[in-house]
Amino acid sequence: MSVAIVIPALNEAATVADVVRAVKPFGLPVVVDDGSTDETARVAREAGAEVVRHEINRGYDAALSSGFVAAKALGATVIVTFDADGQHEASMLERFTVPLLKGEADLVLGIRPQAARFTEALFSAYTQWRFGVPDILCGIKGYRIELYHRLGYFDRRRMIGTELALASLRDGVRVALVPVHINPRRGTPRFGRLLAANWMIFRAFMNALTADVLRVHRQRLLA
Repeated sequence: MSVAIVIPALNEAATVADVVRAVKPFGLPVVVDDGSTDETARVAREAGAEVVRHEINRGYDAALSSGFVAAKALGATVIVTFDADGQHEASMLERFTVPLLKGEADLVLGIRPQAARFTEALFSAYTQWRFGVPDILCGIKGYRIELYHRLGYFDRRRMIGTELALASLRDGVRVALVPVHINPRRGTPRFGRLLAANWMIFRAFMNALTADVLRVHRQRLLA
């Protein structure tokens, strides 16, 4: 089995090389340069990553989707998403890859000490109640490739990296939860300003809630 570490990056030239070198012992780094205006792509490639380049910024979800397409083409059987900003410790990746490689879990989710925003807390309160998952928005998630094949895509509804995980949870897959430590971020937050970030997260939450309501409705019609 082979592991790909998918790393979306936007103007992360200051940190991406260190991240790529740190994750290489755990899998093949696949950096998706999402329209950066700095040297992110060059720096990542020189550090040893496979690089996918978006000529214009397409957003976090599109970057992850392109990363999954590339990882699949490279023959990955396990894919872990990882941030390029240096907030996550690469050493924790073993706790994500081992359960997937051993067949002990199909989905591994990182759990942060606390939510960064009110809307994150709201979204995670829902997933805690619905699935027993207290943090659905952590940037580190691990998947067996079968989950990607089953859904057929990573994200189509701009759900901030949660759509495949939520679809898999609805299907009742085996899930493992891993506590993660978050380092202080250098530079601008990935989701931008507070109001815009909260709107993006709230929209993703409403998409998740709508999908669950529709699923229950379909099940009742078929009963």
